[in-house]
Amino acid sequence: MDISLFDFELPIELIAQSPSEKRDESRLLLIDKEKKTYEDKVFHDIIDYLKPGDVLVRNNTKVLPARLFGVKEGTHAHVEILLLKQIKGDIWECLAGNAKPIKVGSIISFKDGILKAKCLEVKDEGIRIMEFIYDGIFLEILNEVGNMPLPPYIKKQCEDNSRYQTVYAKVLGSAAAPTAGFHFTNELLDKIKAKGIEILDITLHIGLGTFKPVKEHNVEDHIMHTEHYEMSQEVADALNKAKAEGRRIIAVGTTATRTLEAIMQKHGKFVQAKEDTAIFIKPGYKFLAIDALITNFHLPKSTLIMLVSAFMGREFTLEVYKHAVEARYRFFSFGDSMFIHG
Repeated sequence: MDISLFDFELPIELIAQSPSEKRDESRLLLIDKEKKTYEDKVFHDIIDYLKPGDVLVRNNTKVLPARLFGVKEGTHAHVEILLLKQIKGDIWECLAGNAKPIKVGSIISFKDGILKAKCLEVKDEGIRIMEFIYDGIFLEILNEVGNMPLPPYIKKQCEDNSRYQTVYAKVLGSAAAPTAGFHFTNELLDKIKAKGIEILDITLHIGLGTFKPVKEHNVEDHIMHTEHYEMSQEVADALNKAKAEGRRIIAVGTTATRTLEAIMQKHGKFVQAKEDTAIFIKPGYKFLAIDALITNFHLPKSTLIMLVSAFMGREFTLEVYKHAVEARYRFFSFGDSMFIHG
């Protein structure tokens, strides 16, 4: 498959630069993938299309203030570091924005040396294995030194960092937010529960695998980076029960989708798991876990639009995206949402 199959025209002004004033008042495109129909709604209308017995699966990962700006000791070269994944203790896999000066043994100093990082290993594509050096508690220092890792197409930091978290964010460890969940408020979630919809949490810590751009012309040549996920026995049991009873499993976002599909693909059922996945869902993939999907509008030529194309068909996906552009939906992390069912 050629990457151009997943391209579309997107006016730059449709890239949302800030969240909607109220989370659940963002727009919602309601899509029936079987009937090939779609309707313009508001996100809080979603409750009308959820049924008693449905299972809503959300990713409760919490974003670290993982973006660090520092200088290389000795040369004072300016360096940007994004924490991607904790390997062990104070050793992290990182993405360097200005990677060339960072060699094995290089030490980067952040905020007058409150925090330092030593390069242990150089990898391709700007990846560095770094050991962090500090006095005190790492997460407290990170909160003082770090910035929220907003995507590069968002040009200014949030005034309120909590807007780059879901209201149910719980388990620290992500380098990016599961943005499909931004539209839920605690009040809306309470109404959903009251209607008889089961809400379950899994965790996938979002790293490079989710937002790494596809550079290859042939989609098959793209290599996904691994990301860590966890599912409890209680959640696995509830999901297996729902499957056996024919109830809908609805994933909140592509990260929840990848977790659910990775487990089903590997084990043939939902199981308690603490594993890594590099699953790449693209057209031709047979979905084993989910029946419906809540997701935002994604980048052209991204692995995320490929996942959506796998779920509802590439040509129909591009038709839907064309409508979204014409109807002036807001795109990407702080943008509007789709509910794909049918």
